[in-house]
Amino acid sequence: MKEEKTEYRRWYDKDPILSKTMKVLQTSTDEDQIRMSINLIKIIIEHNIESKSFTSIEDIMEAVNEGVIEKGNARWYDIDNTVRTAIQMLENCSEEMRSKIAKKMADMIVEKFNTSDDDKQEDDDLDELDSDDDDE
Repeated sequence: MKEEKTEYRRWYDKDPILSKTMKVLQTSTDEDQIRMSINLIKIIIEHNIESKSFTSIEDIMEAVNEGVIEKGNARWYDIDNTVRTAIQMLENCSEEMRSKIAKKMADMIVEKFNTSDDDKQEDDDLDELDSDDDDE
């Protein structure tokens, strides 16, 4: 009997929001990947505490340690230990939990871009001020 082929290449492509957030994470700078991964680990822990999946510090440590397990170095997120741990922890969550976390990740990414736009506007304002000073 032939195995049924899935239309998804990667586990996170099943959820469209998660797929898009992972794509943004993948194409982000190394610094942003690490920053978002640290926040992702925090979100995963919070959701697991809220759902009573984690009832002790040992549960949290076990989940983090499971996320550290090496499966190879061929995936885009295997380059950095923090990113790999966050993604592995996410993969180990239930589909329902992943869906909730994906929405939080999307919010985090939108916030990051809004902050970046604000920073860019501030830089533009500073450049404009600097050019005004040169005119005097």
